Amino acid sequence: MKYTRLGDNASPPLEWSGAPEGTNSFALLLEDPDAPGGTFRHWAIYDIPVGTTALAVDESVGTKLPQARNDFGETRYDGPEPPAGHGPHRYRFSLLALAVPSLDLGPDADVAAVRAAAEPHRLEETWLVGLFARESKEM
Repeated sequence: MKYTRLGDNASPPLEWSGAPEGTNSFALLLEDPDAPGGTFRHWAIYDIPVGTTALAVDESVGTKLPQARNDFGETRYDGPEPPAGHGPHRYRFSLLALAVPSLDLGPDADVAAVRAAAEPHRLEETWLVGLFARESKEM
């Protein structure tokens, strides 16, 4: 539970390789498409330099890389916290290889704005999906 809002709420370590030719930066998003109100956006970190191949545990804290405002209203990583008894939720990390070095977003950008700004410059995208569920509360 270290990487959930029910635990330490630390962003997990992530590694990648094989960036396509022409990559000038990366953007990483975390979204929950199974949220009751539609896709819930937990994190976006972007303008990740092209030579980067990993993010450390809790990279969200103290990073100099820009992060977007998530659907909790915070400009940081906020991990899984599905409603109790709602069943398993898919938490999708999307790594986008971008043809531009910067998305030139302002300090108030949200995760959806990162996705919208990245799409026209996306060379490739890959995903890592984790499942998380909370049991129903005892009555």
